[in-house]
Amino acid sequence: MTTFLALGYFTVFLYLSAREPALMARPLPGGLPLGPVLALSHVPVTWLAVVVYERTARRYVDPLARRVNQHASWAADVDRGRAR
Repeated sequence: MTTFLALGYFTVFLYLSAREPALMARPLPGGLPLGPVLALSHVPVTWLAVVVYERTARRYVDPLARRVNQHASWAADVDRGRAR
């Protein structure tokens, strides 16, 4: 879900950059235009998506992967250093 929100944010930014250049050039309070502010906000949006993805993977995916590896015969052989 977070991935789609981040991709949606990037898509909206690209759309506004291409179709609404006057809006992106409009200065915000403080004098900085909207375009660079939205561009700089990509960094925290990306980091947030990575943090949520990593947390979700550790909570849900890693335990499932461990269980699969414990029950798979090929995984046990690889863990012991005897790859087939």
